[in-house]
Amino acid sequence: MAPTTADRSPLVAHVIHRLDYGGLENGLVNLLNHMPAERYRHAIVCLTDFNPEFRRRIRRADVEVHALRKREGHDWGLYGRCWTVLRRLRPTVVHTRNLAALEMQGPALLAGVRARIHGEHGWDAQAAGNPRHRRLRRLCKPLVGRYIALSGELEAYLRDAVGVPANRIARICNGVDSERFHPGRDRSPMPLGFAPPDALVVGTVGRLERVKDQSNLARAFIRLVESVPETRRRLRLVIVGDGSLRAEVENLLTEAGLRDLTWLPGARDDVPELLRGLDVFVLPSLAEGISNTILEAMACGLPVVATAVGGNAELVVDGLTGRLVPAGDPAALAAAIQTYLDDPGLLDAHGVAGRRRVEERFSLDAMVAAYLAVYDAQLNDGTSPLPLWERGRG
Repeated sequence: MAPTTADRSPLVAHVIHRLDYGGLENGLVNLLNHMPAERYRHAIVCLTDFNPEFRRRIRRADVEVHALRKREGHDWGLYGRCWTVLRRLRPTVVHTRNLAALEMQGPALLAGVRARIHGEHGWDAQAAGNPRHRRLRRLCKPLVGRYIALSGELEAYLRDAVGVPANRIARICNGVDSERFHPGRDRSPMPLGFAPPDALVVGTVGRLERVKDQSNLARAFIRLVESVPETRRRLRLVIVGDGSLRAEVENLLTEAGLRDLTWLPGARDDVPELLRGLDVFVLPSLAEGISNTILEAMACGLPVVATAVGGNAELVVDGLTGRLVPAGDPAALAAAIQTYLDDPGLLDAHGVAGRRRVEERFSLDAMVAAYLAVYDAQLNDGTSPLPLWERGRG
């Protein structure tokens, strides 16, 4: 049987730490699901492993997922296993993401991959100024043909701290599926009786880890209920996700006697429906790149209260689509939430403005077109010979 157009399209191997619930992974899945199959094929190489439930979000049947099962510590055999997989896949493009995968640019070079791209999606609060991480990025710089930065902060870091020339950096913001994430209030996914009809339901979605700082949100919620007693009847808190911070968050709420006013359902696949059950979305992170969950909340017509870190200020317009507050400041976070209790008219005004901003500036079509342009440019720059398996293809 003659190969189809899709069979003959170039293959992109995306190298990531792990395929699981997270912003980077959501962005990757959105890209794969919406990029035309006749333009590029895709494979995912996970340095550790993948979550089978999350893997089902990939709607394309032709996407292979490989797990290299990295061992704890510095696993020297990882480089060889990555080289072996890349030699078998014969990708035209290798696209590594974040520092954890950056060193796999070496095996990609040795495997003969011509187009090598690295994306910076975000980091932990402590990682931004880490000298060792900066040295590693500088060491790997000659291996990378093109960089993709998801925020202005990351673009500036690559240019000023790592020394990447501006013409080798493409700035691409995440896009959001504004059809799947759309406005429409719906409390049905929540436990029966959890929220009274006039309740203000405040919530967040994300991994329960230190960098996301859901403990700060719990403290702000406790502070608000204790300082304004009437809010005990009207205010509810939803924290969706799982991780190492869950026990701490639950203990804070239990010790304050507010566990019955909160719902922690763990990791969920029905995020659009859960977002439509909220009135205000909160992202209390200590560090961020370009947050998918902020974009998804805005697409659902929610006002967003976020910490002024990373790319959050590039998404949330303070006073127009939500509020920006300092990181790690429960008092400021509580005050921002209280503005929506005091002035319910802001809910709709900020929500409508946020939805409009997503439609105008953060569409999936724009994101896909930008990635296609980077991939095409790397294939056509002519600075490196095609690998042997690509020569003569027409």
